Amino acid sequence: MNDKPDLDHLRQWIGRSTEASDIVTAQLVKGLRATLFMEIGEPKPGDAAPFTVHWCLAQPVYPMSELSPDGHPTRGGFLPPVPLPRRMWAGGELEFFEPLRVGDEVTRTSRIADVTTKTGSTGVLCFVSVDHLITTSRGTALRERQDIVYRDMSTTQSSAPAKTGAPPPVAKHRETHMADPVLLFRYSALTFNGHRIHYDRDYVTKVEGYPGLIFHGPMQAAFLVEFAAKLHDGTAPKKFVYRGLQPLFEG
Repeated sequence: MNDKPDLDHLRQWIGRSTEASDIVTAQLVKGLRATLFMEIGEPKPGDAAPFTVHWCLAQPVYPMSELSPDGHPTRGGFLPPVPLPRRMWAGGELEFFEPLRVGDEVTRTSRIADVTTKTGSTGVLCFVSVDHLITTSRGTALRERQDIVYRDMSTTQSSAPAKTGAPPPVAKHRETHMADPVLLFRYSALTFNGHRIHYDRDYVTKVEGYPGLIFHGPMQAAFLVEFAAKLHDGTAPKKFVYRGLQPLFEG
């Protein structure tokens, strides 16, 4: 059991910002298209990338000595040092202005927007919200609000009672993808995400207590955004809001 987060201390991180840049390469676009079950093709300069390619760009790079046991960087840099051990993508909001394209130099400006805590059925939760602005030489490409949740390790997912409710309505449109270990590994590699819950079955089951490998929150969002675009002549939604209520597991 970890101590309750010192909210006053953690909220001192609100307003902190960082900036990073990267280039959209044809090879990156091919890899992401393949991972999202899109037509791969031979991307040329100026071709549109998948709508959520920004999650593959300008990811922080840390030496192995600065990684935590879960594969994430040690806390206390840009993100506040939340003392709860589990970290997950809780949801977010995307506002699309124009696609990123092969050859674009992309700048991401990130700012800590809020830090809050609450007590839920599994114990204390700490939420960190980060605003991202993605720009190119043409101007703003997209805005994003990213919500991260931290929680204790003591209450395992496998021991938490499953919530029941009314079945979801029958979908008018449907697309199915299988979350197998290779798919999860590929997306981790594309996004330079070392979080072991996505590819290390021994760690995720024996240390964190989950029943299997966990499907990345942003990859779920990426599939949904691309599916929405398919239904609207290839145009991304103007705004996409999503929230992760429960982990989604392999298989």
